[in-house]
Amino acid sequence: MDRSVKPSPDEIRRAREDSPKIRERDLAAQLGISEAELVAADCGLGSLRIEPRVNDLLNGLEAVGEVMALTRNESAVHEKIGVYGKVVTGNHHAIVLGDDIDLRIFPKVWAHGFAVEKRDAGDIRRSLQFFDAAGEAVHKVHLRPASNLYAYQKLVAELESTNQQPIASVKASAADDDAEVPDQAATVDDLREHWSGLTDVHQFFDMLKTLKLSRCQAMRMVGQDYAWPLDKDAVGAMFQHAAEGEMPIMCFVGNRGCIQIHSGPIKSLKPIGPWINVLDETFHLHLRTHHIREVWAVRKPTRDGHVTSLEAYGADGKMIIQFFGTRKEGERERGDWRFLAENLPRIPSPTAA
Repeated sequence: MDRSVKPSPDEIRRAREDSPKIRERDLAAQLGISEAELVAADCGLGSLRIEPRVNDLLNGLEAVGEVMALTRNESAVHEKIGVYGKVVTGNHHAIVLGDDIDLRIFPKVWAHGFAVEKRDAGDIRRSLQFFDAAGEAVHKVHLRPASNLYAYQKLVAELESTNQQPIASVKASAADDDAEVPDQAATVDDLREHWSGLTDVHQFFDMLKTLKLSRCQAMRMVGQDYAWPLDKDAVGAMFQHAAEGEMPIMCFVGNRGCIQIHSGPIKSLKPIGPWINVLDETFHLHLRTHHIREVWAVRKPTRDGHVTSLEAYGADGKMIIQFFGTRKEGERERGDWRFLAENLPRIPSPTAA
């Protein structure tokens, strides 16, 4: 197929029929299109375009009951089973703080939405799928046997779009906040002054923006009392120790439109080749360890004492996955998590970018 010309909806559907077992993200890549364009090709034949009105979606999802929430990036897939409870809506930020499903959402990034039905050995699998302007998946909601189908259908009807054309108009990917900044303006002294003045981990992003630094640049510059590089196997070692000790951890996976969080212990750890898989009752994680280029332990001051994160980055400088010890606001960091993070295998520090 000529990659300079995008395939038509008919050609996309034929390619899907010819390769029924290939994952949609992988098939889209083979066809030189986005995943949103692949899903849109089925409009009227299993896909229904819906408006990505995030606040209306979140307000309607709790009634659907138990579902599986999925957020991913190129290197990690994070799945949580639960209910969309304790929703806080907003135009710039929305939050879900349910017992199992915990999300930080950036609604302006959500550009395309679809309600998708697939037949599988006599069953119908239903999902809501949302994509950014470039057609990259930001979040998906998969129904489960216990889901309230009536509430789901009511929500889909409320969000149904008047545009059901089997084509999605996508744009080039926007610049990512984790990308390397060519001409860093901040000095080490500037960075250390700002870093030492942090009182909350959520201030970290604003600090980077103020200083015009990427996360990796800041960590290479700041000094090893605040950030130190770890061996690439440190993530696997952390998982192993946390599982063996039943240590409750927080695991963050995100993209530009959504961050999904697991809080609690992990039990069923299944490494397969380069993949680390967690297959617990309400939490599944699939992590491509061969995509990891840098791993950092990062110490951030807060009002409750410093907290320590473990952060893995890909070759493009984007964060793949992040971990903390489970704690609530106002609590000090868990001693067992801090001990683990501080004793993972270190490597010599890279020079500042």
